Parts: sequence; C-alpha cells; structure tokens
Amino acid sequence: MLQKKLTLYGLTMIAVGSCIGSGIFATPGQIVSAVPNAVLVLAVWALGGVIALTGALTFTELGGMFPKSGGVYVYLKEAYGELAGFLYGWVILLVINTGALAGLCAAFADYMKIFAPHMSEGEKTGLAAVTMVALTGVNMLGVNVSQRLSNFFTGLKLLAIAGIIVAGFLYFDAEKVPVDFSLNHNLPTNLTAALLTGLIGVLFSVGGWHHASYVAGEAIDAPRTVPKAMFLGVLIVTGMYLLVNVAYMLLLPLDAIANTRTVAGDAVVTLAPWGGKAVAVAIALSIFGTISIYTMSAPRIYYAMAEDGIFFKQLAWVHPRWRTPVVAMVVQVVWAVAVLLFFQGLFDKIITFVTFMDIAFMGLAGAGIFVLRRKMASANRPVRAWGYPVVPAIFVLISAAFAVNTLLERPAQAIPGLILLLLGVAVFFFLKFLRNKN
Repeated sequence: MLQKKLTLYGLTMIAVGSCIGSGIFATPGQIVSAVPNAVLVLAVWALGGVIALTGALTFTELGGMFPKSGGVYVYLKEAYGELAGFLYGWVILLVINTGALAGLCAAFADYMKIFAPHMSEGEKTGLAAVTMVALTGVNMLGVNVSQRLSNFFTGLKLLAIAGIIVAGFLYFDAEKVPVDFSLNHNLPTNLTAALLTGLIGVLFSVGGWHHASYVAGEAIDAPRTVPKAMFLGVLIVTGMYLLVNVAYMLLLPLDAIANTRTVAGDAVVTLAPWGGKAVAVAIALSIFGTISIYTMSAPRIYYAMAEDGIFFKQLAWVHPRWRTPVVAMVVQVVWAVAVLLFFQGLFDKIITFVTFMDIAFMGLAGAGIFVLRRKMASANRPVRAWGYPVVPAIFVLISAAFAVNTLLERPAQAIPGLILLLLGVAVFFFLKFLRNKN
C-alpha cells in the first residue's frame, strides 16, 4: 500500500511545480513568432489558462469519483475501457512524460553550460542523464522526500518569477522599449491557425496541473484535496504567466523576444550585466525541481495500470521500506535517457511531439465526464464539475481544435506520436492474448 501523507499545500505545489518548469523561460519567443502582437500574445497565454482552468474544473468531478493513484489513466479506463487507459499509460511512457523529461534535462544542462562554457556536447548530455537518474533515485526514497523537494523548488521558482515581474514594472522605460498594445499591429494572416500554433508553447508551459491527480492514492482526504489542488494550481500559474509576459514586454521589444530562447536572461540583462547569470541559476533550479516532480508522479500511472492487470505486473512492485513504485520509476528513467540521447538538441520539436499527444488524450479524458454521467449516473460524486455541460464542452472542443491544427501544421512531429499510438494498440492485444492463454 502507498502511504497517504500528501497535504492540500503539497498537492498544490505539485500542480504548480509541474507547470512551471522550462516553458515560461524558453517558449515566449516561439509564441511571439506565431503571433507577433502584444495583445494577442497575452490572449494566447490567457487562452491557455482558460483551457487549463476548464480542464481542472472538469477533472474536479473525475478526481472526486476516482480518488486513487493513476489520474487521467483511471478516468479514461472507467469511461472508455481498458484499451483507452492502456494507450494513455503507453504514450505517457513513450512520448509525454519521458519526452518532457528529456527536454527538461537537456534544458537544465544547457543552462549549466553558462557556468561551464567549455563543457562538450557529450559532457552536457551526460550531465542531463545523471541529473535525471539522480533525482529518480532520490524520489525512490519516499513520497515525503518528494513532497519536500517539490515545496522547496516550487517556492524558489515562484520567487524568481516574482522578481522578474517586479523588475519589469519598476524599471520599465517607455523611451527604450515602446510597447504597442494596438490590436491591429502585426496581425497574422490566418489568425485562428496562428493562435492555435502559438498554443503549442503555452500548453507545454501550463501542462502539468493534473499531476496532482497522479498521486491521489497518497493524498489526505483525496476526494476534496486533489480537485482543490488542481484548481488552485491553475489559478496561480495563469496569473503569474500573464504578469511575467507583460514584464518581458516591458523590458524587451517584441522582435527581440521573438528571436531569443533565453528571454528571461535577456530581459534581466537590460537592467544589470550580471542579471543573465543570476536568472540562469533561477531557471536551472526551476527546471531541476520540475524534473524531480516528473520522476515522482508519472510512475504512479504505470503502477496503477500494473495493479489493474493490464500492464507488466512487475511495475506494480512497491519497495517494502520506501513504499514507492521502484520498478516503474526505473523503467521510466531508462526510457527517458534513451529519448534524451535520441532527440538531443531538438527541444522545440520535442515540445510539439509531447504536447500534441498530451492534449489529445486530455481532451478525450475530459469528454469522459459526459460518458460517465450516463454510464455511472448513480455513482458518488463528492465534487461536481462547475458549469456542466458548458465548461467541459469548452475544454474538449478547444483541445480537439488544437490537436487537429497541430497535425495539419506540424505533421513531422505529430505523426510519430500517432505511429507509437498504433504500436500501443498492437501491444495491448498481444498482452491480452498472453493473459487469456495463461
């Protein structure tokens, strides 16, 4: 049995910490390139927050109905059956979480290179892999260790973002950085496609709020604390992201933001020459904390699947002393290191690869609320989705539009995920055949 020790504060910090990683520091340039208009940039970030908020409001009901480890996997399995649940766990393992881990670790090593400029590419990759393995090892020691790490690093990254926000508003100089908040300035030709393309970076940056649901089996009073944690996490993240983007635009012109992948460092350098390195430390700590959360939370999905008997049973093994799913954590880190080695230097493509499949399944899980309202009409619902059916429908429709647009606009990154998904279908039926044979 997993231990129930996670508090509302700890769960909220997991939700916030899972969102605030490298995204807010690495993706603004990509978003401004897609929508080179200050008002629309903020609109895209707000839209991402709305998607996450409608998702959190939808998942409050699902989380209350199924307060056990596994999160989205459990919702999909209960709504659509074992195949849907298995495929989510499959893409979490092969695409979403391991891809995000590979990107986060590569980004962490990149920022560390600022302090060790002579580090070779091989050494940088080695540092990324060692970081991932080391944090997995630490999180194997127990959920209390994971919770303390989450609280510490999430607090640090919130302070760093707050510092950038304060600097932007205090030291804004209209003569040096004239901000144009005119809606007619640099409008994209195809506005809808541009907004949905800009959402790739936004959804990567706000994605992760549902990680609190993955560890519901270890939460105190899970039916109430897990939904509250997801909702509070989204509100905190959305508010901070909007403010920090305004701060970026107060310190740097839009064209400068569009042409950099280190917007936070570049923004602070305008105020002090040492600002870039100071921000690099904060970003590195932020990414480090997010890697720690990811190495802890997603293995609970593989654990839940194995306990249900639809995945490799070895993944359900819990260490007798540490009470953590050690085998699931080892399998994840081994595959994530393989992804890191294969996709080294392809951070932007990994973002698209990860986010396409993530949002597609999140939208499918959100639609599960409609299925379960009919399929399990009399089931206990400690918390009901606010604004049903409108709010869940908004979440599902925007998620579907995003997935379709990404497939059309970025097929090179979306199609490999679909191929892995089809491979997962074959593996599911093969495992089912073996179970029936035995």
